[in-house]
This record gives sequence, C-alpha cells and structure tokens, in this order.
Amino acid sequence: MSDYDRKLNRIKENLDKANNLRIRAEAKLEQLSRQKEDILSELKELGVEPENLDSEIKKLKDEIEDLITKAEELIPEELIKNN
Repeated sequence: MSDYDRKLNRIKENLDKANNLRIRAEAKLEQLSRQKEDILSELKELGVEPENLDSEIKKLKDEIEDLITKAEELIPEELIKNN
C-alpha cells in the first residue's frame, strides 16, 4: 500500500468519525429540544412563566421555611425538652 493510500484511508476514517460525531450531536440536540419543550409545557400547566422561574422558586422556598417554622411552633416544648 502506498503512502498516498494510507493517507487517503486515514482521511476517510477521520471523515467517518467526524460524521458519526455530527450525527450523535444532532440526535442529542433533538432530544434536548424535546426535553425543553416538555419542561416549558409543564411550566405552562403550572402557571409559571419561564422568565419568572427564579422568583417562583424563591417564593416556594420561603413558603416552605414559613410552614416549617409554624409546625415547629406547634410542637409543645415539653415534648422536645424531655427527649
């Protein structure tokens, strides 16, 4: 096999590898696009706009902390001190 044949074969192999990577990247992009649409659809069902997501998360965290504090206040101190 000549030097040219080896070089051409190496170029062909590299092109095949690059093509396979491109195909996998396109498939991954398609999968991620579907996931994004699913998430956006779920947010819409929950009545949350994507641009308000950070504030909605903060609001829910604050609400959880408030409810935990209220629950702790409802537990009699005698029960806590004896254990």
